[in-house]
Amino acid sequence: MTQYSSRNPPPSNRQLLTLAAIFGGLIVAVFFLISGLINAMVWWIPVEVEQQLGRVIVPVYEKQAQDSLTQTKLNQRLDQLEGYLTDSLHENRDYRLLYIPEDTINAIAIPGDVIVVYRELLERLESENELMMILGHELGHFDHRDHLRKLGKIVLIKAVLSYFLGDISALESLVVDGVTVISNAQYSQGQELQADRFGLQLLYQNYGHVAGATDFFERIAQETPKTVEFLSTHPAPKQRVKALKQLIEERDYPVKGKTPLSIPIQ
Repeated sequence: MTQYSSRNPPPSNRQLLTLAAIFGGLIVAVFFLISGLINAMVWWIPVEVEQQLGRVIVPVYEKQAQDSLTQTKLNQRLDQLEGYLTDSLHENRDYRLLYIPEDTINAIAIPGDVIVVYRELLERLESENELMMILGHELGHFDHRDHLRKLGKIVLIKAVLSYFLGDISALESLVVDGVTVISNAQYSQGQELQADRFGLQLLYQNYGHVAGATDFFERIAQETPKTVEFLSTHPAPKQRVKALKQLIEERDYPVKGKTPLSIPIQ
């Protein structure tokens, strides 16, 4: 049992709380410092690092995907939108889409230039326009490098260090962590709105109008959150619809007819 003299009295509760507050403040400060560094660093990460990370994460999704007419048609639609991307988004890139026949309402962008689309999301779409808006939205995440931020601070730092140190085995050990983070992480409202704006621009370039831009999000906003996977990774659809409609008005985009969805769902 520790003995305290009159010269060294035990710390008071107030002193302990003060020390705890200081320690907690330092942890928060370090977290925000690392977050800021990561957000700045993603713009300097070579495409080769993304590709290296993709080589160990993408196969997890490839095993779940179905090589089908549905996947082929979806890739054709993605190729259409690629034609409107800037050179910087094309250089050393090979965008492709994986179709996973599962009852999940979701679409995600992952390192390795891959977009994953799940069957139930496709089943909820009512027009080609909605599909193109969603694919354009996911391409927007690549443009803003949100897919790298989404990996999380620790996973991304490990991946960068593994690449530059040539430790491939360490990179491969990130597969489970990377897939877990990608599947569960949520984009911020700002990141989603940025991707929406990008998708809206591609939609306009593809059709010459923006019909269907908000249709899917408006329907999702009416769903029960507990049953919709999309809402766990894509926040606040009502606010996004409002922002998109405001942007459509500001840019004076025309709204014309929609094209029925013609992709067979397998």
